[in-house]
Amino acid sequence: MTEYGRGPGSEPWHPEDPLYGDQGWGGRQAAHGQGQYGDQQQSYPQDPYAQQHQNHQQYPQQPSYGQHQQYGTPQQDPYGQQSHPQPQYDGGWDTGQGTAVPYGAEPQDPYAQQQAHGYGESHDYYGTPDAYPPPQPPGRREAPGPQQPQPQQAPQHGQPEQQGKPSTDWDPDEPSEETHPFFTGSDEPAGRDSREPRDGDDDPDDDSSRASRRERGGGERRGGKTKKKKSRNGCACLVVSLVLVGGLGGATYVGYNFWQDKFGAPADYAGSGTDEQVEVEIPEGALGYDIANILRKKGVIKSSDAFVAAQNDNPKGKSIQAGVYLLNKEMSGAAAVALMLDNKSQNLLVIPEGTRNVTVYEKIDARLGLDKGTTEKIAKTKAESLGLPDWVEDNPDVKDPLEGFLYPAAYPVAKGSKPEDALKRMVTRANKEYDKLDLEAAAKKYQLDGPWQVLTVASLVQAEGLTHDDFRKMAEVVYNRLKPDNTVTNRKVEFDSSFNYLMKQSKIKISTKEIRSNPDPYNTYYHTGLPPGPISNPGVDALKASLNPTSNGWMFFISLDGKKTEFTKTIDEHEKLNNKWKEQQGLG
Repeated sequence: MTEYGRGPGSEPWHPEDPLYGDQGWGGRQAAHGQGQYGDQQQSYPQDPYAQQHQNHQQYPQQPSYGQHQQYGTPQQDPYGQQSHPQPQYDGGWDTGQGTAVPYGAEPQDPYAQQQAHGYGESHDYYGTPDAYPPPQPPGRREAPGPQQPQPQQAPQHGQPEQQGKPSTDWDPDEPSEETHPFFTGSDEPAGRDSREPRDGDDDPDDDSSRASRRERGGGERRGGKTKKKKSRNGCACLVVSLVLVGGLGGATYVGYNFWQDKFGAPADYAGSGTDEQVEVEIPEGALGYDIANILRKKGVIKSSDAFVAAQNDNPKGKSIQAGVYLLNKEMSGAAAVALMLDNKSQNLLVIPEGTRNVTVYEKIDARLGLDKGTTEKIAKTKAESLGLPDWVEDNPDVKDPLEGFLYPAAYPVAKGSKPEDALKRMVTRANKEYDKLDLEAAAKKYQLDGPWQVLTVASLVQAEGLTHDDFRKMAEVVYNRLKPDNTVTNRKVEFDSSFNYLMKQSKIKISTKEIRSNPDPYNTYYHTGLPPGPISNPGVDALKASLNPTSNGWMFFISLDGKKTEFTKTIDEHEKLNNKWKEQQGLG
């Protein structure tokens, strides 16, 4: 058979083959690149996949001549799949545009067929300098080496052709090795074969270049980069871990402080404090946190919240009054509240109702550790600067312009303060209390010369009476004796308390001769009308009684035992009680 004929096969072409006689050869010569029969070196400069794509629209692919396959034997696919046997046809030469396949048959892999059907030995069609090695599955790729592909033996006649499968063939059931640089630590980009040359690299199929790369320590270089990458990854993980731990610790600390501030117990001392005492002044109008802040600054309590919480827990905690308290240092909030509610802790200067100014001055000197008479001198020299109201009479006979304005109450007079501070605080309190009363209206109603005389009446009632009922009856006695038509006493008030005031004494035993002969303006037995000014500091009961006296016609009163006051309307009733009192006193 000529070289243009069909190559010898294991069995001659069968006449019953449906393709027998189809496509005879046209006497054309072999296409460029098509080797003759028996040629041991054939090259395929054209891409077999491109040829297959071009012939897909014309005819199904037919294996080219030169490929030997036993008729009727199942053909093995290099990827583990079987295809139905197809007859071989070598009816014509290759035109270079593609190989013919039986009509209706599926295209075959030319690479698999050429590996399987060589004569004598398998030709390395990819060993040329211009070609790249065939693609390999990702899990079976190996580094290029100098090893040459081994020739394959031709299949024996009558036996199924065995496809040569190297030990490195890809198994589709076997999971492929992960090659992403994130997991391998490689610097190769994802999806890129490490055997593919970079720009400027040597030809991967060049044995000498591959060997030189191995000699240069390419694997060690890549291995070194891998270790360096892992080292960087480890440092990054350590830094991230430290940041997370630090952040978690910071968040825990902030959360704990927030919980303590919102829901935790406030800071507090334990017990009743130390032996060291401190004087604390609580101003008027101070409430919970105002008091607590003062105590905290003085070192009495540890936190304001502890004191306020204890004050809320104590049923009487809200009744803490203004004043000066003598407290211990480092007390618990509950102990401080309990002690401030005890009158013994109130280190206040208490001014009782009806106290004269001379007594108040002595108390202030004693509290501040001053010489006796110091406060009284300051009161006389600075009276006009202490805040007295405009309706105070400027009468030269007034012994003390502050009399009646040192309002009876409890005042904080802390050590180290000035006497005028205490006096001013008392005058301010008196103005506040007097403003609550309508002294002007009372003066008009009872024909008095202004609020000043109403205050004087209240001071007389305060000095003589014992109870609120006594105050009202005594106020009526004063108003009845001041009436112009009073012929019993001839408009003289005749109160012993006013004479004791001018004498700066408090004794009741006064002789008739003495009381009738002293011309002092404050002697109401000698002068008609009221004294020049108040004789004491009246309290609220005496003030209200002066504004609302009884109207029973009382003109006289006397106390036989100093505990109960007897009131009479006529002079005869009064003389009987007066004689009885003289007998008790031994005055005869």
